[in-house]
Amino acid sequence: MSNQPTTESSPPAESTPPVVLLTGASGYVGGRLIPLLEQQPVKLRCLARSPEKLRQVVQDSTDIVRGDVLDPSSLEPALEGVHTAYYLVHLMSGSQDFEKEDRQAAAYFAQAARKAGVRRIIYLGGLGEDADPDLSPHLRSRHEVGRIFRESGVETIEFRAGMVLGAGSLSFQLMKSLTDRLPVMLCPRWLTTSTQPIAINDVLAFLLAAKDLPPGESRIIEIGSPDVMSYGDLIREYARQQGLRRSLIFVPVLTPYLSGLWLALVTPASFTVGRHLIEGLKNPTVVRDPQAMEALGVHPVGVTEAIRQAIQESDATP
Repeated sequence: MSNQPTTESSPPAESTPPVVLLTGASGYVGGRLIPLLEQQPVKLRCLARSPEKLRQVVQDSTDIVRGDVLDPSSLEPALEGVHTAYYLVHLMSGSQDFEKEDRQAAAYFAQAARKAGVRRIIYLGGLGEDADPDLSPHLRSRHEVGRIFRESGVETIEFRAGMVLGAGSLSFQLMKSLTDRLPVMLCPRWLTTSTQPIAINDVLAFLLAAKDLPPGESRIIEIGSPDVMSYGDLIREYARQQGLRRSLIFVPVLTPYLSGLWLALVTPASFTVGRHLIEGLKNPTVVRDPQAMEALGVHPVGVTEAIRQAIQESDATP
């Protein structure tokens, strides 16, 4: 029996956590994603036009880089060393020509990400049929941004979602304000359009799951609750849970433009954003390929539960 020399095994070298960049951190989804990413084994970096405002809501371990997606010179330092970049930016609320600016911002970001060697872009867009000739400008722009990323050479996970149900979501707040304030609602007939909304917590779960997917091809993943229903049904379900008696009268003459004006009068949303969101309601927003969604292991709750959670959170918010 031979004696083998004994050696002490050296401790494994500490691995550096991957750097994750979050854009749109001051928005609704981005703001909800921050604390979840801060719990992950990553180094979180946020891109912000006003870092001093964001610093108040993030942990000390989170880096904040001053920058703007429309300023390409600011994107290079923000993307340096980044493994995964979340793109949760939409310029609809602050631009007269949001389609042009969304297109330009996506092109700048894609170019900078490719140059920096970013491994993956995770993007949240909107549902809707690409071939629909009447696709609203809002949804058309969402799809165009995704296409720019997928064609950039950087692996892109593009999520497409319909209405996000959650306290603070602009779409949910529009529905809530209308239903709370108007016992009788004159509704355009396209409020009978089919949609497949999703709870905010499920959106966040999908976004987190995408970070840990093995490397692969760029892909589109449509996400939604198990329930397909109309926008009118959503209003009725919200009213039912709130104990409100509401009458919906469908008329053929309430155009998207007039609906936007109407929303500006009865909700806290601005005219421009409200009009663009209302225009998107005419397009069916349903999941056509649920298998891609199911592969991520997230099981979205139904609409009844999603609305219940949103109401509960709204009531708890001062």
